[in-house]
Amino acid sequence: MELYHVLNRGVDGRDLFKDDRDRVRFVHNLFEFNDNKAAPHARTPGRIGGFVNPHIRERLVDIHGWVEMKNHYHLLLSELVEGGMSLFLRKLNVGYANYFNERHGRVGTLFQGRTKKILIEQHSYFLYILHYIHLNPLDYLKGASQWRERSKGGITSAREALRYLETYRWSSYLDYAGKKNFPSLISTGFFDESFGDYQRELRDYIRNAESPDSVGLRLE
Repeated sequence: MELYHVLNRGVDGRDLFKDDRDRVRFVHNLFEFNDNKAAPHARTPGRIGGFVNPHIRERLVDIHGWVEMKNHYHLLLSELVEGGMSLFLRKLNVGYANYFNERHGRVGTLFQGRTKKILIEQHSYFLYILHYIHLNPLDYLKGASQWRERSKGGITSAREALRYLETYRWSSYLDYAGKKNFPSLISTGFFDESFGDYQRELRDYIRNAESPDSVGLRLE
């Protein structure tokens, strides 16, 4: 299996998600467009954590992790069928851009360019990429926005950081922590097998980041 870190941003740094309606729509699209068949209009997002799904999907990718930020998103994907990742990302980006432009009365390109796909080849990259994705929302936590840089304070309170992550619904962290959020969206088995108790692993990782000798993360 080849694992990819996938990301894209809003053009000129613009926000991709203005409110929860946009955020739910993107989550819905992550589910809806992960299908080799065309998405019928009859399928609509159901309650939080579930979707109306009248037919058996032919999934294009496994989604192992995700996070929505204000002006960008991160995904962890592996391909299930040849060409599936490219098809999924094209459907996802075009579909969301069409929705966003229609809802917010704008025209033109929404994303800054082609979606970046980074093959995770190094073991060290694999060990922290899911943590990195789940820690992104700390950008919005007062006093923790420099969590990537230990020289700028990093994570000063592991307890506060974890408490904040447990309130942030727009990532796969809650599902990995055993708190159902959007369980039908992701495949947790691969990382569950690698980490065991993922919630404990992330807690230990954050606590280690409190140390002045910890190494900061430098990804996009």
